Amino acid sequence: MRVAFFSTKKYDQDFFEQTNESFDHELRFFETSLNKHTASLAEGFEAVCVFVNDALDAETISKLADFDIKLIALRCAGFNNVDLEAAAQNNIKVVRVPAYSPQAVAEHAVALILTLNRKTHKAYNRVRENNFSLEKLTGFNIYGKSVGVVGTGIIGACFAKIMLGFGCKVFAFDVKPNDELKDRGVHYVELEQLLRESDIISLHCPLNEQTHHLMDRKAFEQMKSGAMLINTGRGALIDTTAVVEALKQEKLGYLGIDVYEQESGLFFNDRSETINKDDDFLRLMSFPNVLITGHQGFFTKEALEQIAEVSLKNLSDFEAGNELKNEVKA
Repeated sequence: MRVAFFSTKKYDQDFFEQTNESFDHELRFFETSLNKHTASLAEGFEAVCVFVNDALDAETISKLADFDIKLIALRCAGFNNVDLEAAAQNNIKVVRVPAYSPQAVAEHAVALILTLNRKTHKAYNRVRENNFSLEKLTGFNIYGKSVGVVGTGIIGACFAKIMLGFGCKVFAFDVKPNDELKDRGVHYVELEQLLRESDIISLHCPLNEQTHHLMDRKAFEQMKSGAMLINTGRGALIDTTAVVEALKQEKLGYLGIDVYEQESGLFFNDRSETINKDDDFLRLMSFPNVLITGHQGFFTKEALEQIAEVSLKNLSDFEAGNELKNEVKA
């Protein structure tokens, strides 16, 4: 198939071209993101391959249909940036990569916890300046703490198992409890109890109407004072205004995020020579107990290999008329 890739970096091209040797699709890579203004770049192709911050709204999809695009291939798990109803109305199939090395994201969540807790990022900078003082680097033992996992799909389940290995008491909230996790000792509770009893809370649920701003002002009021919140899921799971207020009031003790509500147009690019005009982001960066990474939770060799493999297999299945196991429907 002739496929136009959007929002690509060199690492995307490297992994996809290497993996494509086994599939033999015709791939074209664009650094620009896909939206209603750039959709014309898809002319002459049969499918588009997109990432988390490409905007596939109804207008963009209509333009893709005008260029006879038949397939939207997401090289990620999330699909909240795609108007699925518009895709269906234009007879465009949508596929995704539902799981790519879930350990990668789960382990990054743990990295955020450990870094925030033991302040290793601050210690690193001190030592480089010959400052070996331990003042204000005090952490806490993770062993024995209560950890809340919101969403126990593939990634959330991996995270829960890791925290069990740390010797934590693990609470979980999900509309579909995982029996294996129950057998391992995970306690499924209502969200309110999880918020109330957890020392550390990690978000691993999809973004939809029910979970948008799941962590709002009410949720922060229900949390333990001084608790830690980790988000490697979707940025809009957290109400940014509410979390800033919770940090200011010292209700929230730590915040570690790999995703941000307004990350589109910000993450995945070098902006070191530009002025960041996002006041909410700048407020977050001003807190000493906040750690932000730029959506790198997925960024491991194993995950990139899996993303390329599954994405290209989705294309081949569509081309061959096979069942689309990873199709997303409205």
